[in-house]
Amino acid sequence: MKKALITGITGQDGSYLAEFLLSRSYEVHGIIRRASTFNTHRIDHIFQDSHDQHTHLFLHYGDLSDSEQLTDLIYNIQPDEIYHLGAQSHVRVSFDIPEYTGAITGLGTVRILEAIKRSGIKTKFYQASSSEMFGSAPIPQNEKTPFCPRSPYAAAKVYAYWLTVNYREGYHLFACNGILFNHESPRRGETFVTRKITRGLAHILAGKQQKIYLGNLEAKRDWGYAPEYVECMWKILQQEQSSDFVIGTGETHSVKEFVIEAFTYAGLSWEKYVEIDSRYFRHTEVEVLLCDASKAKEKLGWVPKVKFQELVKIMVDSDLRQAGVQPIRKGEKSLTAKKFDWLRKD
Repeated sequence: MKKALITGITGQDGSYLAEFLLSRSYEVHGIIRRASTFNTHRIDHIFQDSHDQHTHLFLHYGDLSDSEQLTDLIYNIQPDEIYHLGAQSHVRVSFDIPEYTGAITGLGTVRILEAIKRSGIKTKFYQASSSEMFGSAPIPQNEKTPFCPRSPYAAAKVYAYWLTVNYREGYHLFACNGILFNHESPRRGETFVTRKITRGLAHILAGKQQKIYLGNLEAKRDWGYAPEYVECMWKILQQEQSSDFVIGTGETHSVKEFVIEAFTYAGLSWEKYVEIDSRYFRHTEVEVLLCDASKAKEKLGWVPKVKFQELVKIMVDSDLRQAGVQPIRKGEKSLTAKKFDWLRKD
């Protein structure tokens, strides 16, 4: 049985990745931060008490700022694969807390790479890089596109990217960067713009909210479906040689298009419910991101199954259910399950 260690296991990607690896008979270990309230809701449906001898999912308290503890965990677990997904990952917030973002999103990666190097264990390392690193670079963007970061978050990710490359080339580690373009799902954090839209819409229909306040509606992104992207993470570490890949759909849509698609699906006029708030604008904006995933298609067989319109519908229906409103498209969950047979819960 292979062992995998996931940082950020309680996040969107971490929870889907844990579910996927368990479906492939992995023993999965996840690092979580200590909190006074429960923060494991995304993995509660797959978590079993550690006293159960049949459990294959184990959680460990840890923090990306603590190099000694990370080293101990990696040495004691001896994972075959490490998926480093943990970070301060909110781009807009990174302008407010740039030092913390650098310490966790950037230096957190170095601490793990150093732990691998010093422990001497043989493991494969996946670094969750981001399309935000491309910033103002011309489109479409691929593995050869120069980085032009436009936020503290993106700059920290660029640092982590190049350290991963350096440890691969300098210390011969199996270390890979997955440069993932925006990927969403019903498990996306409520403060991210796509979930803010679909959750707000559901609350409007449920009579719990009157308006949605957003920032730049003209920003364009390459949006995909998160469960597909975690499968790509795994595929990247199954290659014979370590390498870097960009992952995206090859389509770009604006935030405004996302709003229109969601509200049209629900039969509402978006102009009545959406307001612009300048507080949500970034100090330096990334206008457009568009992926050229030719390498991933050739090497990984990457062909996105869920496109933009279906992604919006999946998220709207999920938030409607959570708000206590009948979803618009009945049978949505079964339609998704046909594409991802390992996915137990949306």
